[in-house]
Amino acid sequence: MCRTLVWTLAILLALLAAGCTSNSNAAKSTPPLTVETVQVQQRDVPIYGEWLGTLEGMVNADIKAQVSGYIERQGYSEGSVVSKGQLLFQIDPRPFQAVVDQARAQLAQARGRLSQAKAHLLEAEAQVGVAEANQGRARLDVERYTPLAKQQAITQQDLDNAIQNNLAAKAQVQASKAQVETAKSQIESAEAEVQAATAAEETARLNLGFTHLVSPIDGVAGAALQQVGSLVSPAAGTITTVSTLDPIKCYFTVSEQEYLDFHRRYSTPETLAERRRNLDLQLILSDGTPYEHRGRFYFADREVNVRTGAIRIAGLFDNPGNTLRPGQYAKIRFTPRSVSGALLVPQRAVSELQGGYQVAVVGAHNKVQIRAVKVADRVGHDWIISEGVKPGEQVVVEGLQRLRNDVVVDPKPYVARKSGEAK
Repeated sequence: MCRTLVWTLAILLALLAAGCTSNSNAAKSTPPLTVETVQVQQRDVPIYGEWLGTLEGMVNADIKAQVSGYIERQGYSEGSVVSKGQLLFQIDPRPFQAVVDQARAQLAQARGRLSQAKAHLLEAEAQVGVAEANQGRARLDVERYTPLAKQQAITQQDLDNAIQNNLAAKAQVQASKAQVETAKSQIESAEAEVQAATAAEETARLNLGFTHLVSPIDGVAGAALQQVGSLVSPAAGTITTVSTLDPIKCYFTVSEQEYLDFHRRYSTPETLAERRRNLDLQLILSDGTPYEHRGRFYFADREVNVRTGAIRIAGLFDNPGNTLRPGQYAKIRFTPRSVSGALLVPQRAVSELQGGYQVAVVGAHNKVQIRAVKVADRVGHDWIISEGVKPGEQVVVEGLQRLRNDVVVDPKPYVARKSGEAK
């Protein structure tokens, strides 16, 4: 019985030993994981930014009525190119023509009254001359009669009559001079009437001219917001808009921080102005295609929006054929700065974990080190790594999910694949 038990234990120990040997050999025969890697690249890279923009005409002229009346005629085709001075709408001119005719008649009457006042002045001045002559004769009579009366060559009555005649002549002179002043006042009043009538006639002619709504610029005219027969007035709002579209403006907003960061890179106003002149703007249309013409910086607005903390920037783009239209949305893309000696790794090589980023670096003896990194800007399909890797190090791009620290791997060069291609 004991011998049987001993043999049984021996057989069990032998089986266990054989199993351990088999597992050890299997573990030794497991090949290392195959991963695909790339080298950390170092080079100078431009940093591109994109901002949402809105297209606007270079000049947008709102056409509004300046007088009240009924639209009699529309003189353009909606959406067509119009010339400066071309008639867009005609408001019924007849009431305004009647006002012009009435103002002209009132002006003629005022001028007639002015002529009459001038004639009265001439007459009053002539009367002054006659009165002064009469007073001179009366004064001479007094001077001649006075010594004769002392000599009793004439009666005292004759001298008294001469003195009274002289006083009457002086009074007539004063009265004639008063008529002159009155005539001058009438002239001033008539001249004021002429000026008022002239202003009224000019206003009437201006209002008559306002019945012709013409384009103030060369451009493209929009849809007519009022039709023939509509009653329009200065309070009625815009009737249509004419815009110049070549070149066309694109407005976009940048944050206050982006604006300050851009300006701090240039030490003098001259270098800043030169950089602005050399900015190369690219327009990405709403369908994702780039616009064929490059743009240039136009201006920065005078203020930062207190609600959004952003400042509005305008770029200019050539627009032959008026392909682009106001109101379109597009993206503005340009490089406000560049990074010298940037360390680049593919974005797919960087894992995000709990708000942090890490990469798998293949080091000596093909051992993997999971390393935390700090990322900066995205450049195409790459990340700029500001801290955590060195130039030339190998980082894992494919096979990250199965890796941990100190795992030995079999690194292979990473080959980019098309979308949907099998790995």
